[in-house]
Amino acid sequence: MYMQLMYRIIYTLFCLIIFISSSIAEETFVSLKKSKVNVRYGPSFDSDIKYVYKKINLPLKQIDKKENFRRIIDLKNNSGWIHISQLKKNNSVITIQNKVLFKKPSSFAKPIAQIEKGRLLIVDKCQEKWCKIKSGDYEGWIKTNDIWGLIN
Repeated sequence: MYMQLMYRIIYTLFCLIIFISSSIAEETFVSLKKSKVNVRYGPSFDSDIKYVYKKINLPLKQIDKKENFRRIIDLKNNSGWIHISQLKKNNSVITIQNKVLFKKPSSFAKPIAQIEKGRLLIVDKCQEKWCKIKSGDYEGWIKTNDIWGLIN
């Protein structure tokens, strides 16, 4: 009798943990797949369009999900719902301070360019506290502090 009760309690706790963990959306960053993306008030094509993004590769933080829609928030705290077909794995960041682009992942490396605050950068790869990025005609390394779009 006691063992049956323990098994039921354990089973109930296990089911509860599975349910709670599946309903909590893990915060992650995504990027826009297209150059024109509708953001809606709710997670449905029946929901009105709140605003439209017109910047391909724009990084967004995914904060919730419901079926095939993802709730996002941008750098300026605008939020809404976007269909998953308009999103891709994150490949970009935005600088929140002026940055120096270096030839190698070291502060002692040759500086290549000054990257202005608010610039969209395409990420090639990251290692430790550095990311190799592309911005216009420039390619090099920046420190990962003061950029938005990565989970450090």
